[in-house]
Amino acid sequence: MKLNMEKEVDAMERMTTDQLRKKYAEVFGEPTNARHKTWLIKRIAWRMQSNAEGGLSERALKRAAEIVNESDIRMNPPREKSRTADQQKQTKVVSARIDVNRELLPGVVLKREYKGRQILVKVLDDGFEYLGERYKSLTAIADLVTGKHWNGYHFFNVGKKGNKS
Repeated sequence: MKLNMEKEVDAMERMTTDQLRKKYAEVFGEPTNARHKTWLIKRIAWRMQSNAEGGLSERALKRAAEIVNESDIRMNPPREKSRTADQQKQTKVVSARIDVNRELLPGVVLKREYKGRQILVKVLDDGFEYLGERYKSLTAIADLVTGKHWNGYHFFNVGKKGNKS
């Protein structure tokens, strides 16, 4: 018996989401939490066609297994790149406004443990020093260390009144 996919898809488009979820469970043999009607129709139609026509070829299954080879999955973050002397001379300048409540006294050293590394930042009269470079804000340093945007005061656990936590 040949499967008429057009007819099946038309019938599924008239179904409610709950009916499609029941159909999904019948076809796949397991329930789904999905409630996106278009996605459910596509998945059910694909599975019905796959069941009727035999699914993926051995060659395709073998190729998929090669692509998913677990040894290719990165388990650790990339190593930190060593910086050249020219890069070390460059300064990243980011404008920042320090509230009077959060002003830190020059000479204070902020410490933060991040991914097994100790981050030490010295407060200067006109900014901050990290690894021998000057920065206008703690946020610029937090961005550099994490590779993501962080509020510098939150990253270094600096309280609103300038207290270190």
